[in-house]
Amino acid sequence: EVQLVETGGDLVQLGGSLRLSCTASGLTFENYVIGWFRQAPGKEREGISCISNTDGATVYEDSVKGRFTISSDNAKNTVYLQMNSLQPEDTAVYYCAAAEGVTLTTYGPLYDYWGQGTQVTVSS
Repeated sequence: EVQLVETGGDLVQLGGSLRLSCTASGLTFENYVIGWFRQAPGKEREGISCISNTDGATVYEDSVKGRFTISSDNAKNTVYLQMNSLQPEDTAVYYCAAAEGVTLTTYGPLYDYWGQGTQVTVSS
């Protein structure tokens, strides 16, 4: 059974930082693209970043480019999302997801497995 578990969500002040983790089990980690998505109350889910565990290539959407960094530790089956300069508009539930056999994409429907999410709240 494939499982993805996100941790690291918290309440943080404007301008602060958090590091989210996504730990996967039940899959061949190196074969997957891992994406980070978020959903704010009343808004659609948004893909924000992804990484290929095969070659380490990354993608960032404009909303997080320059502030967030995605990285992967294949030995730990874990992908991280370092989030800096957090803004109130970053408040959302953050999800990680895994996709096999796709090119780098933040298009959610192409992902096969999803975690349960972790809440990030940025206070002003």
